[in-house]
Amino acid sequence: MPSSVFVISPWLWCTCYLLWGRVSRVLFVFSPVVIIIMLAAHRHVMTKLISSSYYGDGSWKRGDKHDFEAKQAYSSLQTVTLLRTVKPEFEKFSMEVKSSVEKQGLNEDYVNMFVEGFHDAILLYVLALHEVLRAGYSKRDGGKIIQQTWNRTFEGIAGQVSIDANGDRYGDFSVIAMTDAEAGTQEVIGDYFGKEGRFEMRPNVKYPWGPLKLRIDETRIAEHSNSSPCKSSGGLEESAVTGIVVGALLGAGLLMAFYFFRKKYRITIERRNQQEESNVGKHRELREDSIRSHFSVA
Repeated sequence: MPSSVFVISPWLWCTCYLLWGRVSRVLFVFSPVVIIIMLAAHRHVMTKLISSSYYGDGSWKRGDKHDFEAKQAYSSLQTVTLLRTVKPEFEKFSMEVKSSVEKQGLNEDYVNMFVEGFHDAILLYVLALHEVLRAGYSKRDGGKIIQQTWNRTFEGIAGQVSIDANGDRYGDFSVIAMTDAEAGTQEVIGDYFGKEGRFEMRPNVKYPWGPLKLRIDETRIAEHSNSSPCKSSGGLEESAVTGIVVGALLGAGLLMAFYFFRKKYRITIERRNQQEESNVGKHRELREDSIRSHFSVA
């Protein structure tokens, strides 16, 4: 399913192709076909693409007969999710988003990861665009704008956002666990910060495994953060190394095949020359015998 569908009249097709055909992918669909596609997507629950209900909030309660058993099962579950922040700015932002959503007749329990991500993405673009314009470039210089988004850190709505040299965002995560088995209360017990490769347990939290039963190996965390398989643009990735090795093996195989072919060809030529020399010698002897016999008869 495409992310966007453009419904156009036939006479606009050529114009749109000239404008976008060489730089992007545009799906042109006529109105009757759009109805069929969208109805099929709706029947397969594919029209609600951005919904926090698909990702869950770690809740075990559904209001049915399985609640008690589910609460016991969830007491041994720890859920890794995106960083759950406690910033006042994010709380205010969440309330504003919820109020706006409720005015539209929708019901969302909390601001999901997409809303936060869209906010920070727009903020990053604005920062990069401002720096590009201040440097004397145009807003049409997309390459310059993209470069300004790499290898930087800025304050997002939920906390610091860090982008590496490849343009990828460092992931920050939280661990949610049940801290009160009787009440079924779940809380964030720890946070992982991707840029520093650091995991921190939250203070004043009752851990589900009890005190002094968790040992965090900081050296392993440091090793993981320093030896990530995704190298920067200056290093060789695993696929590049594999390509070099395969290319070297193929090159060696071709050289060996050429060597054996050349050797066999040389042997064949030498044998043919020897045979031709032998045939020439025999022909000469026959000719000499013929001449002798001719003179003898004379």
